[in-house]
Amino acid sequence: IGVIFLAQFYAGVGGDPLTLGQQGLIVMMALMASVGAAGIPSAGLVMMLTILSALHLPLEGAALLLAVDRPLDMLRTVVNVWSDSCGAAVVARSEGEDGPLDPALDVV
Repeated sequence: IGVIFLAQFYAGVGGDPLTLGQQGLIVMMALMASVGAAGIPSAGLVMMLTILSALHLPLEGAALLLAVDRPLDMLRTVVNVWSDSCGAAVVARSEGEDGPLDPALDVV
């Protein structure tokens, strides 16, 4: 979402607003980049900079989002790690490699 705001800002300053097709391209690039994002803090910022550079937009605009991005990045990292863990559990169960639960290891 931050990439769309920055792209709209640069387009507005330049006097040439983004078309619906260009906005769709940004959304598709962000979607593809988010699928490959690692579950580490600030991975979203790296993806945003990658998309901005692919669109030939200045990277300095990303500094505008850094102040508000940190709390949101913490939430995105949690969701990313959780979804990766759920995906790994589903694959392990479908392959029969999840194994039996050991009550001795249950610490909760």
